Formats: sequence, C-alpha cells, structure tokens
Amino acid sequence: KQTKWRRFRPAVVKDLIHKILMEQLSDKRFASDQAKLWTTQISDNIRAQLKELSLERYKYVVQVVIGEQRGEGVKMGCRCFWDSDTDNYAQDIFMNVIPAHTHSCIYHTCAYTTHT
Repeated sequence: KQTKWRRFRPAVVKDLIHKILMEQLSDKRFASDQAKLWTTQISDNIRAQLKELSLERYKYVVQVVIGEQRGEGVKMGCRCFWDSDTDNYAQDIFMNVIPAHTHSCIYHTCAYTTHT
C-alpha cells in the first residue's frame, strides 16, 4: 500500500492546474488558429509541474480542451481502467470573459493518474 504523503492529492493538483490556466489564458481571446498551440503548451506545462511533485510510480494523462463559448452545450467523456484505491484525477474549468468582447472562452483541463 502507498503511504498517505506519496498519494496523488486531487486538491493540490486542481490548484496547480488552475494557476497554470490563469497564468497562460487570462488575457487571451479565443483564436481557433492558436488553440492547438495553447493546448500543447498548457498540457506540457501541467505535466512538467506534476512531475515536480515527485509522486513516484504514477503515470499522468493530461487532457486540455479549448473552445469558444457561444451558448451551445458540450459534453465530453473518457473511459479508463481504474483502481479506486490508487488511481485518481483532478480537473478545472476556466472561463475567460473579456468585457470588450461578446463571447467567452472555456478551457477544460483534466489530469488523470494511474499507479504503476
């Protein structure tokens, strides 16, 4: 069994994800031609910071979705083989509403871990 202090803690990771989203996206306006670059940069940054937490024997999956909020609904799903004793996830949703513009952007980020 894992010791408590070496376990993946979703609250800590959620704060980490939120901080990264705020730093990288708070001043951005949605641009479809930039979305791919942003998702790559954000996921790489989150993955690097997760590795700095030194949680041994974990694999990380980081999923970042960026889309323009125009009033439509979006549903996403993911399936994984899961061990509820050792595996977990953290997620954050960041919406950027720029008052000078008539739209907002929605950013959904999820980090999954699996114990090896």
